[in-house]
Amino acid sequence: MAGFIELSDSPHYWLTNGRIPLCLLGDDINLEAIPSLQAWPHQEELVAVNVEVRGSTISNIISAAQTDLGDTPSFDLGQGLIWPCFVDMHTHLDKGHIWPRCPNPDGTFMGALETVRQDHSHWQADELYHRMEFGLKCSYAHGTQAIRTHLDSFGSLGKINFTVFDQLRRQWANRLTLQAVCLVSLDYFLTPEAESLTELVAEFDGVLGGVAYMNEDLAAQLDQVFTLAKCYDLDLDFHTDESLNPEDITLRYVAEAALRHDFQGAITCGHCCSLSVQSPAVVEQTLELVKAANIGIVSLPMCNLYLQDRQPAYTPRYRGVTLLHELHQHGVPVALASDNCRDPFYAYGDHDGLDVFKQSVRIGHLDRPFDHWPRSLTSRPSQLMGLENLGRLAPGAPANLICFKARTLNELVARMQCDRIVLRQGKSIDTTLPDYSELDPWVS
Repeated sequence: MAGFIELSDSPHYWLTNGRIPLCLLGDDINLEAIPSLQAWPHQEELVAVNVEVRGSTISNIISAAQTDLGDTPSFDLGQGLIWPCFVDMHTHLDKGHIWPRCPNPDGTFMGALETVRQDHSHWQADELYHRMEFGLKCSYAHGTQAIRTHLDSFGSLGKINFTVFDQLRRQWANRLTLQAVCLVSLDYFLTPEAESLTELVAEFDGVLGGVAYMNEDLAAQLDQVFTLAKCYDLDLDFHTDESLNPEDITLRYVAEAALRHDFQGAITCGHCCSLSVQSPAVVEQTLELVKAANIGIVSLPMCNLYLQDRQPAYTPRYRGVTLLHELHQHGVPVALASDNCRDPFYAYGDHDGLDVFKQSVRIGHLDRPFDHWPRSLTSRPSQLMGLENLGRLAPGAPANLICFKARTLNELVARMQCDRIVLRQGKSIDTTLPDYSELDPWVS
């Protein structure tokens, strides 16, 4: 695909002979003019297309059978897939890449919590800036266009984290759309610091959030969070039920609080691992409440796979991935995201949305059929983040695209796709990843 780099400098060109998963096409596409490409027996629904790019936007999507494109420059994708750029709506950029300095001692959730708590002493503005920017460089090169990050926000650390985040948000404004969520345990909202934290989040146009734990004050904690969110007109994003304890039902508490407060803002809940070990009756009751409360769910399969059911000299039986299929069947929007990257909560990862999709397909059996699941890294998280114009392919949408040599979703998941082309505003970008040595002064 090397010849495409020069072509993308043209203000007007065609991408020809490409394939797009049907679920990624905008609702205003005339599908009668683009016959479906039935890839049976692979259970993939793709359409064969030519995509016209004018300036920074998609100007037209037509059937690949239409070969008379005049004298406009074109590039033949050889039946390769075209996706919109990724939207990664649950990350922890402030924790990213501290693994060389503080690996998880035993691979457990509690080990991660304590190790990160001890590492907070290193989190100064310059150090945070370089680690967080490294994560942004990786995300951008892989083809991500929007990121939501949770930021540890206890005490003075919140101001430092949000200030560094805002600096990066301004510097990367033409390349990445960034959102930030405060991260504290919800008992923090019953302390005198709750109001100042909420004001900090509002000052930086952030999202109010935290980690919900089962305790006798949980309902009161949530009432305070919802009250503050309504007062400051903030959306909400919670970590819920990140365990394999079937008695953990914090997701249900969040849904009940949302209904109790008649909350009209956006609510997202992440992890929801304990759903996977609860009885069908308990699950059904929770999912009905989640649907009624209009809550979106973001699943983090790689991190949960790493932490859950980890015991010394023991092969894990339960993997902690939430009920992806059941949530979707109840009409609950489900996104997939990368979560932690090279820190005590997840030792691996590279901020790559495709890696998230590939691993999730295998972990959650999202391939028989693939159906709507490509939306879980594109249009669905963009909607949950309030970014309605991202993550879809339609005339008038930004030409933020990823072109793969893979011709089918099976080929996409089977191989690394290191030779992908990433277009931002119609222009091909440099997809060279930053070298880990850039981090040596900060994490060695």
